Amino acid sequence: MQLPPFCLMLSCLQVSPDQSQFFRYNSFSLSCEDQLNGTDWMLKRKTSGSGVRDCGSGWGTTASGASCTVGTTASGACCTVGTTYPSDTGMYWCESGDGRRSNNSIEITITDRPVLLKCPVLPLSEGSDATLHCQAESFSSDHTFHFQRDGLFVASSRTGEMTIRGLSKSDEGLYSCSIPEVGESVGSWLTVEEGDSLWNFTLQEEFTGNGTDRNGTDRNGSSSAPPAASCQVSVPRLMCHLVVGTPFLLSTILLGLIYRDRNRAARTDAQRRGSKDVVMEI
Repeated sequence: MQLPPFCLMLSCLQVSPDQSQFFRYNSFSLSCEDQLNGTDWMLKRKTSGSGVRDCGSGWGTTASGASCTVGTTASGACCTVGTTYPSDTGMYWCESGDGRRSNNSIEITITDRPVLLKCPVLPLSEGSDATLHCQAESFSSDHTFHFQRDGLFVASSRTGEMTIRGLSKSDEGLYSCSIPEVGESVGSWLTVEEGDSLWNFTLQEEFTGNGTDRNGTDRNGSSSAPPAASCQVSVPRLMCHLVVGTPFLLSTILLGLIYRDRNRAARTDAQRRGSKDVVMEI
């Protein structure tokens, strides 16, 4: 399994197959990837019913190193959920023994709806292609699939696939799909990395329940899901700040040195005058 650019630079969580929505009785595998450090990772999740638990503690089957069916890192960890149920809906992430967390978390949804959307989970690079799959729980060759972004119609398909070629930042958004007379999927967020960013990703926590949530639900327990956050480092912008700010910094340092030297000269003159006054009195 080839690592996406996001995982080549950062510790990250991957899911296989690459989607965040699953029907009941499906299966999926998770892997922790860290190309820069030899950290031993643990897979954790937080659900509304069970709170925070490690893989193998009431959910999933653990594996590591060469035993992993996903991922390539010898120090990584894997966890497989063989049969999915609605109780598996929640936030998943990787965590090291010293409490360090992966740079992304994934919200997994086990849907009871008759339609789901398969959308890439990790951020995609600007200029790359993205393929979205709309799937009905009961297949029929007569289905017509409609795709929406942020609630607005985007395209229709007879195959259930929609490919966005040459991704740009404007393609980022909340995608869903629907099948007439069958139903509509829940939404999945598609993140697009800007071309001049080293890292441009969003960690989202939209799980609503007694677990984690961006709407302010409690984060009780010994550990909690990573908070929603965004991180962007623009190289051109950084260089611009350095070019503009360096002259001001140097001029400030120079003025400080001049001020210090003048103070020293003034103190020296005052000491000399005081010595002359003492000599004249004697």
